[in-house]
Amino acid sequence: MNKLYNNKWYVIIFLLPALILFCGVLIAPIGASAYFSFFDWNGFTDKIFIGFSNYKELFTSDSIGFMKALGNSLLLAALSVFLQLPLALGLALVLGKKIKGERIFLSVYFMPVLISTVVIGQLWLKIYNPDYGVLNVALRAVGLDNLTRIWLGDKATALGAVFVPILWQYVGYHMLLLYAGVKSVPTELREAAMLDGATDGQVNRYIVLPYIKPIIKISVIFAVTGSLKSFDLIYVLTNGGPLHTTEVPSTLMISMLFLRNRYGMGSTIAVLLILLCFGFALLINLVFKEED
Repeated sequence: MNKLYNNKWYVIIFLLPALILFCGVLIAPIGASAYFSFFDWNGFTDKIFIGFSNYKELFTSDSIGFMKALGNSLLLAALSVFLQLPLALGLALVLGKKIKGERIFLSVYFMPVLISTVVIGQLWLKIYNPDYGVLNVALRAVGLDNLTRIWLGDKATALGAVFVPILWQYVGYHMLLLYAGVKSVPTELREAAMLDGATDGQVNRYIVLPYIKPIIKISVIFAVTGSLKSFDLIYVLTNGGPLHTTEVPSTLMISMLFLRNRYGMGSTIAVLLILLCFGFALLINLVFKEED
């Protein structure tokens, strides 16, 4: 058996199916997008090679609005890191203390992650409905009629109204990751700290948080990259409107590909999204490595 494992050809043969699948599903589409990004192509007629003109237009043309869309994604990433993750961490620390009904709370908080994003979008469309939506009805019930809005149709409130359900949906996801890390902290470390007179806050700060730092890093990477490629919930709620107020790179890419028939520009946005996700993942790894 050891002789079999030491033969590199056997190893290559066993890995080949997975490698072919990986290349066909991931590498080949990325390569195709990179190739098409250098062309002016509508998907039907002959391609016209234009070099880096698509990339230049993307960053300089106000009519495309890529910088606005990217800014919205970066704002969502910041909210995810500085609002969503601290909330998820707080829930994980509380549930990790073996409170009564721990499993029930875990199930309830994680439930939005399991529900289809389209269903969640329809749910929040009902909540934000200006006529019979729960939000406006509640405001009218307490005499705050002046605060009622067409939440998804008002440029002043649409972006925030879209971000709320996105943050709400994935709090449970990050909470479960961090909860698993909290539960993996050795009990003897906690007990030793408590015997030395440490409070719950000090135990969390000096023992639990350093111990689960690798999981916090993974959560930050997921939060940032997930924000950069966010699409489905925004598409269901506003499709990037009103007047591109809630536009993000993914919705802009779909618009370029299927509404404006600019396959070259759509491919350019796809390539930049891939580069941004990889770049932020490497940057976050570097930040956490320097902290260590």
